[in-house]
Amino acid sequence: MIDVTIANFEEEVVAASMTTPVLIDFWAPWCGPCKSLGPILEKVEIAYAGRFKLVKIDSDQEQQLGAAFGIRSIPTCILMMNGQPVDGFAGALPEGKVKEFLDKHLPPAEELPPAEEEIAEPEDTSPAAVLEKLQAAVATDPANDNARFDYIRLLLQHGQLEHAKTAFAPVASKAQVVRKLEALQHWFNAIESGAVHADAARAKAEFDTKLAANKRDFDTRYALAQWHMSQQRWVPAMDELLEILMRDKSWNEELARKTFVSILEIIEPPKVKVADGQIPPDDPVVATYRRRLSSVVLS
Repeated sequence: MIDVTIANFEEEVVAASMTTPVLIDFWAPWCGPCKSLGPILEKVEIAYAGRFKLVKIDSDQEQQLGAAFGIRSIPTCILMMNGQPVDGFAGALPEGKVKEFLDKHLPPAEELPPAEEEIAEPEDTSPAAVLEKLQAAVATDPANDNARFDYIRLLLQHGQLEHAKTAFAPVASKAQVVRKLEALQHWFNAIESGAVHADAARAKAEFDTKLAANKRDFDTRYALAQWHMSQQRWVPAMDELLEILMRDKSWNEELARKTFVSILEIIEPPKVKVADGQIPPDDPVVATYRRRLSSVVLS
């Protein structure tokens, strides 16, 4: 219930009635029937839960509004809809009659537009939040190699090498039999190998010089691939590994192929959710280099 004067009549009655019916109760403090009708109107307003809005106008104080509506006796109630008066009644009606009057004009409760759904807070996808979530997943289920892989991968992506080593230590012995863990082991090896090349320009010049002299210097080419891996330059790393594979698929117990597969494992993003029956799209880089690997290995 809202007390309305000429100052707020336009906003609280006319404008408000464009979206919600407004019932105006013209009353006065000295009016006995007004005092009995008022509580009934307020009770019905609560029971109707937003199906209409109740406002009260003191006819003694707001005689201009009373005259505009032609009020001759009080209490008098006027129902406003879409900015216009549509019906009214005079006298202190009982609760049932008030409801009967309103029900002639108000839409049934089930026809009210549904309330807006509460918008869920967007999930925090910051690296710190994701790391915390993955760390909790690993702590809850230490045997969950997928969660551990995602956790260590994210740590390495953000340069947290020591934390990554600590998280990897409990599963390091499984690296030979679990592909994801083997991928991490290759990454750790590459970081260790790349650490000796502190001067990037000098390192690149040395690699280029050696490979220009001998394209089949696979040790140098593999070291170059590891250097790229240590800097998370995945495409150049795979290109160097393909150069080895095109010349010798079985070099060093297929180390080039295994490392190549590890890089694909590391860079492949999570599959996006799709409708039932649909196939998630492949990452274009992963798809391209997977095809190139197959072409070389099967040739």
